[in-house]
Amino acid sequence: GKGMAKWHKCFDCGQVFHGPVELALGWACWKTYLGRPGMDGLRCMSMGALGSALRVSSRPEEALPVLEAELALNRRYWSHDEADILIAQ
Repeated sequence: GKGMAKWHKCFDCGQVFHGPVELALGWACWKTYLGRPGMDGLRCMSMGALGSALRVSSRPEEALPVLEAELALNRRYWSHDEADILIAQ
């Protein structure tokens, strides 16, 4: 699959991933795009995927720094996109 969709839902049945599978895929997503430059959109979105997965897995202490880092990247590289900034906040 293309982009971030493969990290969020099954291409065969269309079910959105949840629970331990969502968390494992959040980590895998982040690790996949980690080596890209800071301004790479997929790298930033992978941080959001990991942060969201941590948050919904009742791990808010781990989610907070990841989501704050994603917000900082959004503000630095995509400050013109107010909708994305508001979502990240």
